[in-house]
Amino acid sequence: MEQIERIQEMERCLDHAERAIRELSKALSAFEEVQPEYRRLNEYYGSDLWMGDYEDDEAGQLPKDLKRGVLSQDAVYDLITENRELLVRMLKLVTAALESDYDIG
Repeated sequence: MEQIERIQEMERCLDHAERAIRELSKALSAFEEVQPEYRRLNEYYGSDLWMGDYEDDEAGQLPKDLKRGVLSQDAVYDLITENRELLVRMLKLVTAALESDYDIG
C-alpha cells in the first residue's frame, strides 16, 4: 500500500508541476512580448513629452473622454516598480534553482 500511495502522490506532483510550468511558460512569453512596449512607456514617463501631456491635461486641454491613466503619476510608476520587483523575484528563483542540489539540466 505504501508503494501505491507514493506513486499516487508523485503523480499528483507531476500533474501539478506540469500545469504550473505550462502556465508560467505562457505568462513568460506574454511578458517577453510586452517588453518593447514597456520600454517605450518607461522612456515616455518623466520625459519632456510626458510632462507636456501632463500639463495639458492639468490645464483641461485634453478631451474629457480621453483615457489617460498614463498621465497619472502613480499608474506608470507602480508598473515600473512592479516590473522591477518581478524581475528581481525571477532572478532570485533562478539563482536558488541553480544553487540547489537537484539537477535542472
